[in-house]
Amino acid sequence: MTNHTLSILVANRPGVLTRIAALFSRRGFNIRSLAVGPTEREEWSRVTVVAQVGDDGALEQIVKQLNKLIEVRKVLELGSSAVVREMMLVKVRADVSTRSQIIDVVSLFRGKAVDVSAESITIEATGSDEKLAALLEMLSPHGIVELVQSGQVALGRGAKSMSENKAK
Repeated sequence: MTNHTLSILVANRPGVLTRIAALFSRRGFNIRSLAVGPTEREEWSRVTVVAQVGDDGALEQIVKQLNKLIEVRKVLELGSSAVVREMMLVKVRADVSTRSQIIDVVSLFRGKAVDVSAESITIEATGSDEKLAALLEMLSPHGIVELVQSGQVALGRGAKSMSENKAK
């Protein structure tokens, strides 16, 4: 099964997310990442779903079923022509002797320290899944205390857009 990223423009109403998640569940597809947030228009929300879907036929079916939902305005499958980001907060063990090493590693990944205590440092980083995994690999020898990652958010590159207000 391969991961596919779907960007879904939906009415900003209660229960919409439940119906979308149930649709994936009924078809037996695993949702790897799910992010929901407001758009440039108050009445719409954007749902970004990264799901493990078997083949192109199954993907086509899920897109057709999503389009049948009353609250769904538009569905776009975002392939390689998308800007994709995730955010991660990671708390790492750090003392006076290791703190500067950790900060140096984090700066290479364009992350930043958002909290420092005597025994730990909390890092914020954004980027692709691969970039965040590489950062975690570099930080793991220091000892990861806690970790949280957002779901992927994505927008189509260039003219590929879901809204009527396309960039000029």
